[in-house]
Amino acid sequence: MIEELLPESVVAVESYGDDGAEDTTLYPEEQALLTRAVAKRRREFTAVRGCARRAMDKLGVAPAPILPGERGAPQWPAGLIGSMTHCEGYTAAAVARATDLASLGIDAEPHLVLPDGVLGAVALPTEVARLGSLGVRIPDVHWDRLLFSAKESVYKAWFPLTAKWLDFSEADIDIFVDPGAGVHPLSGRLRAKLLVPGPLVGGDRLGFFDGRWTVQRGLVTTAVTVPHG
Repeated sequence: MIEELLPESVVAVESYGDDGAEDTTLYPEEQALLTRAVAKRRREFTAVRGCARRAMDKLGVAPAPILPGERGAPQWPAGLIGSMTHCEGYTAAAVARATDLASLGIDAEPHLVLPDGVLGAVALPTEVARLGSLGVRIPDVHWDRLLFSAKESVYKAWFPLTAKWLDFSEADIDIFVDPGAGVHPLSGRLRAKLLVPGPLVGGDRLGFFDGRWTVQRGLVTTAVTVPHG
């Protein structure tokens, strides 16, 4: 699913269930991060790194440990950019050469309604109003969960460019449905208007991030890519 949302310059690998966890050997530096982790956390951590290493291999890059850096952002080998995501039953990683894209972010969520109180904590009034309109048009999509996933992808693309936190309230996300798209699967694009000064890319200060989304196989997946200027 993720690869459908990304340009050809990005290599994406995904797995379902615990596929890939048993076949992935962690580096000692990675193992050291899991000394107190519960079994579920160990499986997810391992499986998503298996996806990342397979993606790196497809790019012709030698495998390497992928350690969390500041605020948990993955530290990729020199010359690469990437993003990872996992939720119940699904893991994915997307990797590209830094010469091809400035940044990217991916996120996957179960296609379920958000828990009570979460939408009010993450959404702007303008976003809530637009979600209401989408819900009238296509009521069997959990648009609140899609918005949450889009916010996560925007942040994952933002942080490597700025090394700064981006609050949920600092990006106003508009969601668009592809013309003629059926309900299963449903897909479209998204645009995040940055409400704080954006990063400088190619000498230009960005005001928007663009991406794509899809709903299928019981999951919501989103991806944001930032091209060079």
